[in-house]
Amino acid sequence: QVQLVESGGGLVQPGGSLRLSCAASGSIFSIGAMNWYRQAPGKQRELVAGISTGGNTNVADSVKGRFIISRDNAKNTVYLQMNSLKPEDTAVYYCNFLIRPPGSLLYVDCWGQGTQVTVSS
Repeated sequence: QVQLVESGGGLVQPGGSLRLSCAASGSIFSIGAMNWYRQAPGKQRELVAGISTGGNTNVADSVKGRFIISRDNAKNTVYLQMNSLKPEDTAVYYCNFLIRPPGSLLYVDCWGQGTQVTVSS
């Protein structure tokens, strides 16, 4: 069984910064892509940023130039550095990993529990 634990959310003023972390633990053979999604009240969940095993990244246009995704493979952890935060960034942020369990050839979609980010003065 695999568990993803997120941390780093909270309340921040507009223009401020936060750093989210998500660490995986449990029965893991390898981890593929790592992603961050977010869901605001009344809206669909959307992809914010993703990073491949090789370190290639993609970032949503709405956060480009402000958010940076990175990963530490040794720690099975992904980070999301969020700068110049805006009220419209307010949402629950979820991490998502593609994880290959030991003895399996397939990757499993795994999700964190979500962490609230609120941008408000």
